[in-house]
Amino acid sequence: MKGSIADDALQIIPQGGVLTENGLIVEVRDFETLRKSNPDAEIEEIPGDHVLLPGFVDCHTHLCFAGSRAKDYALRIAGKSYLEIARSGGGIWDSVTQTRKATKNELVDLLLQRVDQHTKNGVTTIEVKSGYGLRVEEELKQLQAIKEASAKSKADLIPTCLATHILPKDFNGPVEEYLELILNKLLPKIKQENLANRVDIFIEDGAFNTADAACYLEIAKKMGFDITVHADQFSTGGSEVAVTIGAVSADHLEASGDDEIKLLAASETVAVALPGASLGLGMGFAPARKLLNAGACLAIASDWNPGSAPMGDLLLQASVLSAYEKLTTAETFAALTFRAAKALNLYDRGVLEKGKIADMQAYPCADYREILYHQGKLKPVMVWKAGYCLNRNL
Repeated sequence: MKGSIADDALQIIPQGGVLTENGLIVEVRDFETLRKSNPDAEIEEIPGDHVLLPGFVDCHTHLCFAGSRAKDYALRIAGKSYLEIARSGGGIWDSVTQTRKATKNELVDLLLQRVDQHTKNGVTTIEVKSGYGLRVEEELKQLQAIKEASAKSKADLIPTCLATHILPKDFNGPVEEYLELILNKLLPKIKQENLANRVDIFIEDGAFNTADAACYLEIAKKMGFDITVHADQFSTGGSEVAVTIGAVSADHLEASGDDEIKLLAASETVAVALPGASLGLGMGFAPARKLLNAGACLAIASDWNPGSAPMGDLLLQASVLSAYEKLTTAETFAALTFRAAKALNLYDRGVLEKGKIADMQAYPCADYREILYHQGKLKPVMVWKAGYCLNRNL
């Protein structure tokens, strides 16, 4: 589950087949043997050369939002930094303002549109954060929208409460009071309404410091929430909090150095690289190669959001990261499947093997290496969720 993976570790079954029942994988082996041993099975044969992979798991997104931050992007490519834009009234607060204006039904519709795009590209499990409400009632609106969208979605949506994205500008009080408000007024309601089992916090200049974050996360963990952390995006400190608290994942890590890499490698916390944010902000990537060499568990996610990572194309981003960080094909696919599932505490998917959920995707090529070679331009022609075919573009 951790560390480097050579491509020769991939198990390839020529002319393979997958037997499914009730949404689960029953057997994986060569097609002819499966057909002969299961004569009554309904057969869905894919003509021509194709490579079958598990469905991708996007373990870090902000897909529930309204509005655009094209103005922010124009300022960034003209030379303004992310933090400068945020301090001048743009950034996360701009998305908060626009998302608060949207109705819950509008958020559901917008979210489903983005989810549909993701599923067409082979993503069958999607983590979705709140964090653009930053008031108790507005955070509940976002999480309720995610729950309603999940009931209509082709993919599995995994909600995360990010009410501690930044300190809202219209909150009249210190950081400690805001965190107490979230702990006392919001998180109990989330539990009561079964809206999320995960809590996230942004540890960074302009957001929350390490001491406040650690106290908040300790209490949230005692309340029964899984913990994840926005860590080491522009400065270090967040990954140490994540490891100390026992977070499921530490996400971003662009600023992580040797000390942070050692901490993550020695822990069970998944290191999540977000190349979409690096591309959107014009900054360096997370040290993915060093993390793997040190023995860390590396996942790759899109960070799809309206500000720093608006593209949302997970495979394209992973392909670019693999080229810059010299990741093997096996390491990249692992980071998009079972290692990304581990970042969500999910162990029932991400691998084509008996007992796992039958989330799959088929690419129109004869060699698995073609998929990253085309750097995101080669898309799946068929996608299955729990054994049900969502898309067929043969």
